[in-house]
Amino acid sequence: MTEVMPLILFIMLFILLLMGYPVAFTLGGVSILLGMMTFGTNFFNLLPLRIWGVMTNYVLMAVPLFVYMGVMLEKSGLAEEMLETMALLFGRLRGGLAVSVILVGALLGASTGIVGATVVTMGLLSLPTMLRRGYSPEVATGTIAAAGTLGQIIPPSVVLVLLGSILNVSIGDMFIGAVIPSAILVGLYMLWIFVVSIIKPDESPAMPAEDLAEFKKSGMLNKVVQAFVLPFGLVIVVLGSIFAGIASPTEAAAVGALGATFLTIFQRKFSFKTLKAVMTETTHITCMVFFVLVGAEAFGLVFRGMRGDAYMANMITNAELGPYAFLALVMVMIFIAGFFIDFIQITYIIVPVVAPIFIAFDMNLLWLGILIAMNLQTSFLTPPFGFSLFYLKGVAPPEIQTKHIYKGIIPFIVIQLICLGLLVTYPEMATWLPAYLVE
Repeated sequence: MTEVMPLILFIMLFILLLMGYPVAFTLGGVSILLGMMTFGTNFFNLLPLRIWGVMTNYVLMAVPLFVYMGVMLEKSGLAEEMLETMALLFGRLRGGLAVSVILVGALLGASTGIVGATVVTMGLLSLPTMLRRGYSPEVATGTIAAAGTLGQIIPPSVVLVLLGSILNVSIGDMFIGAVIPSAILVGLYMLWIFVVSIIKPDESPAMPAEDLAEFKKSGMLNKVVQAFVLPFGLVIVVLGSIFAGIASPTEAAAVGALGATFLTIFQRKFSFKTLKAVMTETTHITCMVFFVLVGAEAFGLVFRGMRGDAYMANMITNAELGPYAFLALVMVMIFIAGFFIDFIQITYIIVPVVAPIFIAFDMNLLWLGILIAMNLQTSFLTPPFGFSLFYLKGVAPPEIQTKHIYKGIIPFIVIQLICLGLLVTYPEMATWLPAYLVE
């Protein structure tokens, strides 16, 4: 009977999640129920210690601070100005508006790390403009959905913070390791836009000459500095302080939160109404994350107490799966799970279970963490259940049909899979830069 208890735990958990019950309470509630059934009241002697470990984890303090930084840039209207300025800056190029969407998506991703917020913001701000400028619905929606999910892999990403915490890998190393893969991904996105603008120029036209002339007359340099250079400088300061070893990720996140506030004040966008909205949303997101963390600790305690990790290791051994065969199995499992549940849930349900097996296979956990983050990003884009596609459809104009979004995202999914393949084939993409900076 004890051998099937871990399987019962998993089955109950996924059934309740698919039925729509709140993740944090489902994760903790099912675990506590089965923990009581299996271990009795002694279970409660261990659980508080695990929860206390979450509460006192200094690294996890970076989560609310990075969220605050991104929400402040979004709520203050700086993100909207950034998009408009970048669109005019690249406007003379065919596909320039789409390129600006990708660059702003990357910058917002570096600021927020929250996929839903970025996709919704980009959809509300840029989709009507792209359609009005003559972009095809497929190109417009595909570009926005892909750009909005870049926050999964571009540092300082909340996903990377959580993965580093679980895998016991330095958060700074996770951020540094993600730089090259994310830069390649953004570069390939932009390359695709340029290819589309050559093959189908009518689907990604340049901005009208009169709009560009107006932009130049109205103080172009000042707008570029305020709307792009200053927010980009803030991200560079935050990441640079981590990369240079001057500040820990938590300290750098505090600098980013304070810097975003000062930037909003400098741009004369600050008000107590804005501050209240930012603090409210930051509190909601942070509470959701930490409730999931507490539930995940209960799940991990019960799963290991039931020797679920040992049973899984035995299954892998008996199946004679090699390291890369097991990696492929886990990647497929995470990819499919990404259709149905959020990245935080995947991170705290699946990753702690499989991490000990990867350690036994002596696989590089830094590379593994970057690989999982990019895989999660791909699952968020893939029809028919990709979360980013649902977020975008929810804010799209009525004339945008689901088939437009599905068709538009396919090239970007192919690019994602190419990057995943490159990362599997060349682990140095994730491991070289951290090792080089240490030297």
